[in-house]
Amino acid sequence: MSGFDKDWLALREPVDRRARADALVERLSRHLDEAEAPAIIDIGCGTGSTWRSLSGRVPRSATWQLLDYDPVLLAEAERRIGGASDVTFRQFDLNQFEDLPLGQVTVVTASALFDLCSADFCNRFAEALVRSKTGLYAALNYDGVIEWSVRHPLDGQVVIDFNQHQRSDKGFGPALGPDATDHLRLAFENLRYRVSVATSPWVMGPEEADLQIAFLKGLEQPLVEIGSLTAPEIRSWMDFRLEAVGQTGSSCVVGHTDILALPRR
Repeated sequence: MSGFDKDWLALREPVDRRARADALVERLSRHLDEAEAPAIIDIGCGTGSTWRSLSGRVPRSATWQLLDYDPVLLAEAERRIGGASDVTFRQFDLNQFEDLPLGQVTVVTASALFDLCSADFCNRFAEALVRSKTGLYAALNYDGVIEWSVRHPLDGQVVIDFNQHQRSDKGFGPALGPDATDHLRLAFENLRYRVSVATSPWVMGPEEADLQIAFLKGLEQPLVEIGSLTAPEIRSWMDFRLEAVGQTGSSCVVGHTDILALPRR
């Protein structure tokens, strides 16, 4: 799977970092601190935003391996992170995750990934982590909620259509979309892991105008593909939304959830 560009990832990174649930990061850090040789694999690493968000909050002794299928994003991650001795980079297709060397890995991390994955992928991934007694920290999974402070009559249908599109195949089978965190929670609980879930919503105000505009423009093609709304309806809604971005007090909330699943000691 590929298709994300580094400009979009750069726009969202500050809001992603602010949205992460602090309580889960603290639990993750304590778990890593208890490991004799803490090791992290970050899957779907993009340009390295998870590392930048967490590296200063987890034990300094932790080693990182950053994986992504897209060589352009992986090269950008390596360029931005530089020559850190505790970080390695690897191009990797997650559809072959059975080949991941999990035996000495303490935790797998991911950001904004599992809502793009199918139920079958998540089940098999959970089983693989449990076999190796590896934890999972998966942040910023979209949960199906989008709310604007300045309302429009078509907002509800737009969210319904976008959520339907989120369940289409993104490269890992029919995606779970907004159901991803609940599915992961049940999968790991059934495998007797300790699971914690917390909300991590984006809250975008006028100061995040560029991100809001990029997010809105990213909605247009999914709405066209679903086809519930006519082209004039989509255009009218989009024009209204873009005009509202810079208004005083205008905001947009996009719901996400974080999940931390750890083996019982």
